Amino acid sequence: MRTLSAVMDVKNGNATAAELAARAMETIERKEPLIRAFITVAERAVEAAEEVDRKIARGEDAGSLAGLPIAIKDNISVKGMRNTCGSRMLANYVPPYNATVVDKLLAQGAVICGKTTMDEFAMGSSTETCFFGPARNPWDVSRVPGGSSGGSAAAVASGEVPAALGSDTGGSARCPAAFTGTVGLKPTYGRVSRWGLVSYSHSLEQISPIAPDVLGVAALLGAIAGSDGRDATSAEVEVPSYVDEATAEPGRFRVGVVKEFFGEGTDERVANLVYGALEKVKEAGGSLEQVSIPCLRYALPTYYLIAMSECSSNLSRFDGLRYGFHLDAKPNEGWDELFSRTRAAGFGDEVKRRIILGTFALSAGYYDEWFVKAAKVRTLVIRDFLRAFKSFDILAGPTMPCLPWKVGELADPLSVYRMDVDTVAVNLAGLPAISLPAGLAGGLPAGLQLIGRHFEEPFLLRVSYAYEQITGFPKNVPVS
Repeated sequence: MRTLSAVMDVKNGNATAAELAARAMETIERKEPLIRAFITVAERAVEAAEEVDRKIARGEDAGSLAGLPIAIKDNISVKGMRNTCGSRMLANYVPPYNATVVDKLLAQGAVICGKTTMDEFAMGSSTETCFFGPARNPWDVSRVPGGSSGGSAAAVASGEVPAALGSDTGGSARCPAAFTGTVGLKPTYGRVSRWGLVSYSHSLEQISPIAPDVLGVAALLGAIAGSDGRDATSAEVEVPSYVDEATAEPGRFRVGVVKEFFGEGTDERVANLVYGALEKVKEAGGSLEQVSIPCLRYALPTYYLIAMSECSSNLSRFDGLRYGFHLDAKPNEGWDELFSRTRAAGFGDEVKRRIILGTFALSAGYYDEWFVKAAKVRTLVIRDFLRAFKSFDILAGPTMPCLPWKVGELADPLSVYRMDVDTVAVNLAGLPAISLPAGLAGGLPAGLQLIGRHFEEPFLLRVSYAYEQITGFPKNVPVS
């Protein structure tokens, strides 16, 4: 189901919000044993939808997303609903407040159907690090749906819900969008409030919409974008009507096909699909030219140094004493010993690995050598992007260098880290980027990534919508 079609059915009286919610909940119940997209399913979604129907019956404005069933990644706070971050550490934590984006969605009439499966504390590219087990790819349930927002993308691709929120720290919304044949948008850093998002790497992450199509993503972005006094990193930039902007003609534009995005390790099948997709972008009004962004070769190690260092700092608050998972103290056990035992038992291997590496990078004697040097390289990456945007309106390449792998196939952490090679630079630079379906290889989806200038989401959506009209790729999303 396309996102805006669901909303228009409610507004036009072709369906009630309660009917949409009931249908979504029935679909979730039927498909979850196979897809496992949700960690927690909402208990009162239909009741919440009935309130939307009452508003409409009273002639009140029910909002731009009236009656829209939506899933929320399980690191975004929803009052009264478990917020586990895919971790044993927060397995029973229930927040007493809503994230800003959740309040905004509810104000626009959206109906929350549950919290989705994710890599533990958003650390991973497959949902395989989730304490509750991985989600499955609707195209082939033996394969991963991508990560860390894999549950959100799987819920949309499987037809459980017509829209979802994820978060994107180094590709965590774009990767699963590519792997599931959906559309995922990582907004400009500061475009969407992070208040209520459990932080992994605060200088890189953004809450991100995922939908079957471009207009769905545009509608979600319009609902959640804007400044927030509770988030010092949110930007005071006017929020346009992204749906209206998306349907406007893009005109003629210049596309820089980034050479480094097709480097060593790129699956030839993915490259061929993306080159074919770029020809469709050309039909939409784009002129194609190859461009080199030399500093991208350093983006992956730079990203992981910064992300792991910020992870070490942000996750220090989970001590097992104030809230969350904790172990009982042993006789005569000191606080430091209990703290260490609790964190060792509460965190999974990947989270512990990143905390240890991040703590090392921030430690005395290594801070200048590792973290400071990474921050300097980050500046060079930003400069290279800005230089490229002097010649091009859009930059393009594959979203992921590979097709979805089988669950358990990539056991080596470094192999998984390498799969982020095409996405992490966008987060380092704070740029907006979107993953669009590029087609299928062997029945598995691949993604085309388009990158725009800071706060130029309207133009990025225009190009994406024009491309979508030519390709019609949303029809490929599995709905059975």
